[in-house]
Amino acid sequence: MTDNDDELMILIQSGVVDAFNTLVGKYQGMLIGFFMRNTRDIQLSEDLAQETLLKVYNQAWDYLPLGRFRAWMFRIARNLMIDNVRRRSHDALVQAVKRQPQEEEDAMARLAGDLFGPDEQVQHHEFTKMIDDLLGGIPEDQRQTFTLHHYSGLSLPEVAEIMDVKLATSKSRLRLAREKLAEKLIARGIGPPALVNSD
Repeated sequence: MTDNDDELMILIQSGVVDAFNTLVGKYQGMLIGFFMRNTRDIQLSEDLAQETLLKVYNQAWDYLPLGRFRAWMFRIARNLMIDNVRRRSHDALVQAVKRQPQEEEDAMARLAGDLFGPDEQVQHHEFTKMIDDLLGGIPEDQRQTFTLHHYSGLSLPEVAEIMDVKLATSKSRLRLAREKLAEKLIARGIGPPALVNSD
């Protein structure tokens, strides 16, 4: 079966259940990772990922195959997360949990490459814990931009579409998030980070 998102959605619209199963296999881990970075609650992240995928299935008829599936899906995910946070009166960012090892290592390798020069040596485990601790201190719009781009691997135009902002705003938020993380890392004795990163 194809792994092209638009083709899968056309098959889902035609009632092919296997196409939906393929989408679930492709995106479930990515969605859980996105929710984890923003809620710090593994059970909630799994529930929201499942709810997102069910909405994708139930709203498949509403999707136009224009090559923008990931942006469409992550907009659904982000809206679900915002609605959930509004329903919950406390800040879910205070809960700490363990991450999935392979996804964590891949994301941390990308992030370390973005923030540090080639001479800097950072242990993945220590770096992961520090970034997890520091993400909670970044404004929500910057944190979501950062996690969508770095952990979910979305392009900045996709992030801008998901968050319903201009591309320049998305770039600015990512830059601010990186600078704030870099400042906080320097304060913890890690650095000097490479602050300038072109996307």
